[in-house]
Amino acid sequence: MSTAKTVPPSFGHEAHEPTLYQARLEPYRSLDRRGFVIVMVVVAAISFVCGTAFLLMGAWPVFGVFGLDVLAIWWAFRMNFNAARAREEITVTPSLITVVKVDPAGRADEARMNPLWTRLDRETMEDYGLQRLALRSRGDVVEVGGFLHTAQREELAEGLSFALGTAKRGVVRSTP
Repeated sequence: MSTAKTVPPSFGHEAHEPTLYQARLEPYRSLDRRGFVIVMVVVAAISFVCGTAFLLMGAWPVFGVFGLDVLAIWWAFRMNFNAARAREEITVTPSLITVVKVDPAGRADEARMNPLWTRLDRETMEDYGLQRLALRSRGDVVEVGGFLHTAQREELAEGLSFALGTAKRGVVRSTP
């Protein structure tokens, strides 16, 4: 499930400046672990019954092919679940944009940009909506939300645009 939220400015002891925008993006998967087990049991049962029918008719190699089909489906689901472990974390403050991308293996790649020098690039196709969203700063380009649905990417773009605009206008800080 992907989540993006605008965080009200925080002036806690840990934070020296307000958080203008914060989002944690995760790929959506409609099938959970329990559903995966149910699907695999049903597929394996159907393959076993059909394979047994072919085995009784004398076409014994087909029985093995049904087993390979079950194995291929299981492998495809495992790859899908592994890819779902990727995530992106975006934080915008008045002086820093931090984008942390974590790949499925858990390796993190962090990009830091100054919001005053950062531009939000949008690639839109008339029939399909927002297709690509990237933060561009002094020659560095970081694509964000690549695995999101178009509507979710639009929501992310609105939040980032608002946060960048707020950072460029300046944030009024109160003294304690």
